[in-house]
Amino acid sequence: MERLEEINAPVIKEVRGRGLLIGVELRTRVAPFLKALQAEGVLALPAGLNVLRFLPPAIITREQIDRVVEATARVLANPS
Repeated sequence: MERLEEINAPVIKEVRGRGLLIGVELRTRVAPFLKALQAEGVLALPAGLNVLRFLPPAIITREQIDRVVEATARVLANPS
């Protein structure tokens, strides 16, 4: 969650969560970002119209977390 909070993207309004359940509230609709993340190999879910929801398995590795955070940073920093 700390690494997601460090992403410098104006589209991010707030990052919140508990345990592995993390939500990234956006200032815009989430649908285009979900598609872009899927193209990067990251599966995320919507939580309402403007929240990206990450719910990884308890057995996720540090390497997988790094890949998700990097892909999320790319997608949110460069909205198309």
